[in-house]
Amino acid sequence: MIERSPLAWKPVGAVAGGAALALLLTIDRYDYHRDELYFRMVGAHPKWGYVDQPPFTPLMVRACIAVFGDTVWAIRIPGLVFLAAAAVLLALIAREAGGGRFAQTLAAAGVLTTFPLTAAHITITAGPDLVMWLLVIWCLMRALLSDLPRYFMLAGLIAGIALYNKHLVILLLATFGAGLLLVGPRRVLASKWLWAGAGIAVVVGLPNLLYQIANDFPQLSMAHALAQNKGDEARITLLPLQLLWLGPFFVPVWVAGIVTLLRRPELRPVRAFAVAYPLMIVLLFVVAGQPYYSLGLLAALFAIGAVPAARWVAGSRARRGLLVAAAVVNCGVAVLTSLPVLPIDVIGKTPIPAINIGIADEIGWPRYVAQVKEVYDALPAEDKPHAILFTGNYGEAGALDRYGKPLGLPDVYSGQNELWYFGPPPESATVVVWVTEGDGPVGSSAFGSCEAKARLDNRYGVDNEEQTARVFVCRDRRQTWAELWPKAKHFD
Repeated sequence: MIERSPLAWKPVGAVAGGAALALLLTIDRYDYHRDELYFRMVGAHPKWGYVDQPPFTPLMVRACIAVFGDTVWAIRIPGLVFLAAAAVLLALIAREAGGGRFAQTLAAAGVLTTFPLTAAHITITAGPDLVMWLLVIWCLMRALLSDLPRYFMLAGLIAGIALYNKHLVILLLATFGAGLLLVGPRRVLASKWLWAGAGIAVVVGLPNLLYQIANDFPQLSMAHALAQNKGDEARITLLPLQLLWLGPFFVPVWVAGIVTLLRRPELRPVRAFAVAYPLMIVLLFVVAGQPYYSLGLLAALFAIGAVPAARWVAGSRARRGLLVAAAVVNCGVAVLTSLPVLPIDVIGKTPIPAINIGIADEIGWPRYVAQVKEVYDALPAEDKPHAILFTGNYGEAGALDRYGKPLGLPDVYSGQNELWYFGPPPESATVVVWVTEGDGPVGSSAFGSCEAKARLDNRYGVDNEEQTARVFVCRDRRQTWAELWPKAKHFD
């Protein structure tokens, strides 16, 4: 059994607090991310699940708006908590692996890296998912390394709750289970505590499963669409991004985590995690899963790798200085590229938007909406009562819903993902102000005319999905909306 040091509350708390402070200082420096605008819309329609995800994050956004107001900073408050919690959990994982003060602090610093910062800064499903994965991993380590099998039940409870945010926790449990079969300890698979934990996960997550069954497994349809639309890109970037999620200077640390799991006898009960990671990468490649799906396990391996890293620098000022310097540079670059640190009128002159699409997707929404409003205002007075807005993607729809309503713009519709289920426009809508990223509206043949009126420009020089999108005015609809609406449906 591993001898555990006390949790290094002061340095770990300083890292967690510093990470949360970095988020707080940049919380609303730019604007909403496209996913936040989408969650704001779908969260206003509470359900057990949506076509592209379970309900946790959209409903969390709705709750934040209800409590704190309809602002950017309001919906980002949970991110501060998630990032701080992840820092503490990484330190706890390092402690379970035998790490002392330095190892725990280094492990906690794993949150000051590219993807954890991005996932906590903008309110997306990856933020709470990271915390839930780390909680499950910590519970499994407690159960196996400390011979505390009741922690299997806690792991099951957390996994069941995690299913309401994303179903990816199944990927973690499946690959870890496969790791137990391959490298042991196989006797654990016969533990009544483990199966009790599995039962708890099923019971807690049952309403989510029933929703999927009742609605013909919509998330499988969504996963298939993602594989078709982004599968090649996901496979090509899968391995390179594994090296970048936590930063290049931290790669030796998480690699050391895999090696130490396989080599240290005292970690033998949890070496299945070392096997689970390559299994997960292979599985993601086969199913064309998104590269960030492995982040939770990757972060845990980094925390475990902090233990041999701390031993490597022990007694050597030069090595300690080298590791600390690498960590500072790694975290500094991550903060610069993951958070809105630079002024908004400068960011377009840097490579940051190309490096981190999350930053690019926070820029330009009020200006885009103002340009759509100019097109709407130019409509003849007799057209305006019969006009609606239609968009090619949910980011545009979310922006027009958020900023357009106070400006007097009409209702907005979109066929993307869950927004399609909101239903078609009324049959009285005969004029469509259509925002699209293509050369013309998809399905424009259903209208007698579609005339280009504007091209969107954020005027910051930031290339995102909306930059140079076009605004059309379509008239003389040739079919009913009931006939057109099935053709508008698309998942992406």
